[in-house]
Amino acid sequence: MNTDMMTLEQKLGYVFQNRVLLENALRHSSYANETKDPKITSNERLEFLGDSVLGFVTAKYLYQHYPELPEGNMTKLRAELVCEHALYMVAQDLDLGQSLRLGKGEESSGGRERPSILADAVESMIAAMFLDGGMEAAERFILERVLSALDKGLPVRDSDNKTRLQELVQHKSGQTLTYAVTGESGPDHKKEFTVSVSLNGEVVGNGAGRTKKEAEQAAAGDALGKLK
Repeated sequence: MNTDMMTLEQKLGYVFQNRVLLENALRHSSYANETKDPKITSNERLEFLGDSVLGFVTAKYLYQHYPELPEGNMTKLRAELVCEHALYMVAQDLDLGQSLRLGKGEESSGGRERPSILADAVESMIAAMFLDGGMEAAERFILERVLSALDKGLPVRDSDNKTRLQELVQHKSGQTLTYAVTGESGPDHKKEFTVSVSLNGEVVGNGAGRTKKEAEQAAAGDALGKLK
């Protein structure tokens, strides 16, 4: 294995027995499509699996460590902990973008820094560790990298930006907020939506997310930052 892969394993805190899984986790669909080799597959199937493993481990952790939280609050907190932004920050900390295999077009358009690509790569890496070393290996990584903010007692961002934005604009009468989906991309199991929010017909914020609701919250958060 080359030096770059060994360096990445050191950052992950895990050494792969089956290195093919590691290589596959780093392979974006743009790279697989350009090779036109049926033996070269992308990390999309690993993303699908990793998303489920991440969701399960996070739900288990919240259930065991926050017995006072009702179901609704745990759902919101889990969504915040595993959202695209949170996983993007994990990828940045690992410098994961430098290890990705991208197609030429994706490379030239800044794919190594694109939050959606990096967040998906983290999920792929989680799945690869799960398949290679079992749930224990994947869970250790998730606890250390994704859920570490909770262990340190750090606050989680308020995810209900839409309510906060509505309350802000209501201080003045006659204000109307509207949300509109401006884009949709990705495979069916990994959709990404972009949404804009307008105040009295003027766009004041934009956001992206894996669901329309998540994208709306991101757009509202963007608007809050600008309007305040």
